[in-house]
Amino acid sequence: MDVRLQRLIDEGPRATVLIELPGGRFRMGSTWRADEQPVRDLMVGPFAVALAPVSNAEYGCFLQATDHEAPPFWSDQRFSHPAQPAVGVSWHDAVAYCRWLSALLGRSCRLPAEAEREFAARGGRPDVLYPWGDEPWLDGPFAPGAAGTDRPLVLGSTSPNGYGLYHMAENVHEWCSDWYDMRGYGEGLDAPVGRPTDAPAGARRASRGGSWRHRVKVSRIAARSSLPPGFHYNDYGMRVYAAAGSTGPARANGAGT
Repeated sequence: MDVRLQRLIDEGPRATVLIELPGGRFRMGSTWRADEQPVRDLMVGPFAVALAPVSNAEYGCFLQATDHEAPPFWSDQRFSHPAQPAVGVSWHDAVAYCRWLSALLGRSCRLPAEAEREFAARGGRPDVLYPWGDEPWLDGPFAPGAAGTDRPLVLGSTSPNGYGLYHMAENVHEWCSDWYDMRGYGEGLDAPVGRPTDAPAGARRASRGGSWRHRVKVSRIAARSSLPPGFHYNDYGMRVYAAAGSTGPARANGAGT
C-alpha cells in the first residue's frame, strides 16, 4: 500500500493528503451518451483533491466525533475493513463529512463540481477514455461481469492515474456537488467550473467513477451516474476536494512520503 494511504488508515483524517492540481482548459463530456453532451471546452481553476476515496478508518473518526448516524452497511463484514472506502454514504452525509473535515484541517473542504472530477480523472491525458488509456480492464476483479468481486477493494489496490490519484474509474461511485439532468449539460453547466445550482426534475445528484457492484465495473472518464441525495447504496462513497492552497509536500505528480 502507498505509505501515504497507510498513514491515513493509521492516523485518521488529520493525515488527509490533498494533491494540488493546476487546473486548465480541457474538453469535457463525450458523444457516447446523451447525458454526456454537449462536448465543450471548459476552464477549471486550481483546486486540490484527496489521494483516494474516504476510507472506513477516516469516516469512523467522523462518526465518533460527531455522533452522526452510521451508514446502513457499517457493520457488514464485506464493507467494514478500515482500508476499504466508506460506502452507504448519502450525499447529505458526504457534505457533513466535508464540513467536519474543514474544521479539523482548517481548510475549506467540499465535494467537487463534475468538471473538476472529470479534469482530475484525466490525470493530464486529454484524449483517453479511461485514466490509463482507451481500453477497459478485461482481467482481474474489475473485469466485466458479475464474478469479479462482491465488495470494494482496499484503497491503493490498483495503480493511480497521471496525477497520482487512486480509483478514479473503479471501486465506488463518488458524489459530486452538481444536480444531475438526464438530458445532458445544456445551459446548466457554466464556465469556468460548472456547478449548476437549480435542481432539475427528479432532483438527483451527480456522481462519477465505476462500481464494484455493476457488470461493467470501470467507468469512462466522461461517464456520469446519479442518485437521489438521501439514498444509501453500498457502492456509493465520496472523495474530498478543496480550494487550491498547499498544505504539505503533496503535488500534482503525487509526490510525498
